[in-house]
Amino acid sequence: MVILGIDPGLAIVGWGVIEYSGNRFRTLAYGAIRTPAGMETPKRLLSIRRDMEELIKKYKPEHMAVEELFFNTNITTGIRVAEARGVILAVAEDFGVNISEYTPLQVKQSVVGYGRAEKRQVIEMVTRILNLPAPPKPDDTADALAIAICHAHSGCSRLADYYNK
Repeated sequence: MVILGIDPGLAIVGWGVIEYSGNRFRTLAYGAIRTPAGMETPKRLLSIRRDMEELIKKYKPEHMAVEELFFNTNITTGIRVAEARGVILAVAEDFGVNISEYTPLQVKQSVVGYGRAEKRQVIEMVTRILNLPAPPKPDDTADALAIAICHAHSGCSRLADYYNK
């Protein structure tokens, strides 16, 4: 099963594509979609949409795992991230990709075994689990791979299929 993990953002959308089969992981690709800070928000959203379409066309994921929004004190940033997240979800829906959403706590629990793990611990475990030659950069990409791993561990189980019916 091919899973596309997404860490949504407006400036940087982290993404990672993994294949999960027989409790084994194979990393297909990972990276980041970047939009320039000076670009108008609608143009940034359009750029994200186009890049997401290309990713889905190229890797043909069956599932997309997306991190749920975590609101901090900056409401303006949260709203812009929510707009980007909406574009990402709409593209996946257009292509018929199954969408699952996970909180940061769920992702950390699944990947590290501790829901309050630090970012460096998540990056280290992602690198180990996927047997990567080096930690993925930027951090948003490591987060996207962690979200994909989380989905493989929880969203792909037979129990998940039973409860999602």
